[in-house]
Amino acid sequence: MGTPRISRRAALAAAAAGAAVSQVATPVFGAAAAAGADAIVVGGGLAGLVATSELVAAGKTVVLLDQEPESGLGGQAFWSFGGLFFVDSAEQRLMGVKDSRDLAWQDWLGTAGFDRGIDTPGGQDYWAYRWAQAYVDFASGEKRSWLAGLGMQWFPFVGWAERGGGLGDGHGNSVPRFHVTWGTGPAVVEPFEKKVREGVAAGKVVLKFRHRVDEIVKTGGAVTGVRGAVLEPSTVARGKPSSRTVAGNFELSAPVVIVTSGGIGANHDLIRQNWPARLGPAPRTMITGVPAHVDGRMLGITQTAGARLVNPDRMWHYTEGLRNYEPIWPGHGIRILPGPSSMWFDATGKRFRAPDWPGYDTLHTLGSITASGYDYSWFVSTQKIVDKEFALSGSEQNPDLTEKNVWKLLTRIWQTPEPVQRFQRYGADFVQATTLPELVSGMNRIAGNNLINLADLKRQIDARDREMDNSYSKDAQVMGIRNALSYPGDSLSRTAAAHKILDPSAGPLVAVRLNILTRKTLGGLQTDLQGRVLNAAGAAIPGLYAAGEVSGFGGGGVHGYRSLEGTFLGGCIFSGRQAGRAAAAAL
Repeated sequence: MGTPRISRRAALAAAAAGAAVSQVATPVFGAAAAAGADAIVVGGGLAGLVATSELVAAGKTVVLLDQEPESGLGGQAFWSFGGLFFVDSAEQRLMGVKDSRDLAWQDWLGTAGFDRGIDTPGGQDYWAYRWAQAYVDFASGEKRSWLAGLGMQWFPFVGWAERGGGLGDGHGNSVPRFHVTWGTGPAVVEPFEKKVREGVAAGKVVLKFRHRVDEIVKTGGAVTGVRGAVLEPSTVARGKPSSRTVAGNFELSAPVVIVTSGGIGANHDLIRQNWPARLGPAPRTMITGVPAHVDGRMLGITQTAGARLVNPDRMWHYTEGLRNYEPIWPGHGIRILPGPSSMWFDATGKRFRAPDWPGYDTLHTLGSITASGYDYSWFVSTQKIVDKEFALSGSEQNPDLTEKNVWKLLTRIWQTPEPVQRFQRYGADFVQATTLPELVSGMNRIAGNNLINLADLKRQIDARDREMDNSYSKDAQVMGIRNALSYPGDSLSRTAAAHKILDPSAGPLVAVRLNILTRKTLGGLQTDLQGRVLNAAGAAIPGLYAAGEVSGFGGGGVHGYRSLEGTFLGGCIFSGRQAGRAAAAAL
């Protein structure tokens, strides 16, 4: 009989229970949950856990509320790949990467494109710009050592995400900066959840699940608590939609309320409502990268309390989405994390031009897709490319990394990762064929039309393949492939040897229908560098703080128009830490 498998959640809860038993005298706050708290944190995702842990470290008492059941603690971060943005890290230096704070700031500015009043206190980008400066300082300073001190470790091969649009001062990472956490998203959540559960055991924290906040209470202009509905108990698994049946009401008071409720990624109506014209027409069809509860409710509720919402038209959606053959939440999509070699075509079979290549410029490619008049696009690739270059986003799609299983990880050297194999076998978006005519027939069958013309597709692939005959080329994507192969991290783990798409030895041919996948809110509640929520006049609302995605990861939009990647989890951590520490100091 095998050893029973114990989840991290169970282990953390057991540790907290053990700590509680070992207390000589249990503090009374935990028993008097509804009264006397120093702070209320609304949302049990990563930012909420970090803020709560900082308050507890400062000796404060906290009520942490979440409308979902306990299975959802950790929020979207649990489902993530665990990528973190570091500057001049030990892992980068091991890979021969030369990075610096100045280079990172150059890349951040070129990517963000701040243009909404960075020098005007009332500007939408005024605080976002300052948060960006502070975050780049954090990422190039204490971030890695602080997180390592909490027990985090990172895969030694640093990923090169968002390679940019072609100019040194433009969008994109000049060097690889995407550090995958050993243990993926759950390992990012774990140290902060542990601290919160230790706070529960010590009587400093009360966790109240199934508590949906419907109103932020103000007294004399200051925030003094929250009120809302108690939802009926739910035992659904993490990520599954939970009941919205109301079983009762509640009201809690505290001199500090920190909103950490996340973004709008599952609310397609709100996404379309805020969709910017610069990205073309809003897609009629999208798949969803986050659970159904990520609906943006608290943005409106916090606005009603006087908060200023800025940059709502800035958002981050992926272009390489797969329909999940085994969905957890409604419309569940998974993203391909691609290497640079697949050819990318619009729905009609027209090859995209620079910078619309795999891993280069997410939002520019999104605009090119919507401009085509269709809501999807195609990769045309080879099995050789799939084997080396296709990874899938999410902790559940990377069991080797998530389980910290070295043997499983090593199997990637000689075989296609098992989750990718399953999507090839069961997914609705993959076509595999030995000949190009068979591939085109399958592509048109999946799309339900005859938009792909065999002769035209072959002409474009042949043109690209001829550029492979020399070690130099005028095809900029081919140049990008060779550039990637000069970086050890890519050549070892993320980029296939350069070859022709129609080379039979690299086959079979593989085509993938790519769907638009909703994900992140880049705008949000405007906050100062202490995480205090500001009103329309630019003044801090007494007692009200925000962190994480609901605040645009800091300041109402620390990323500006685009992200360098690896900055979402880090933004939750940094903004949660800032808000928690500032709130504790103010109490």
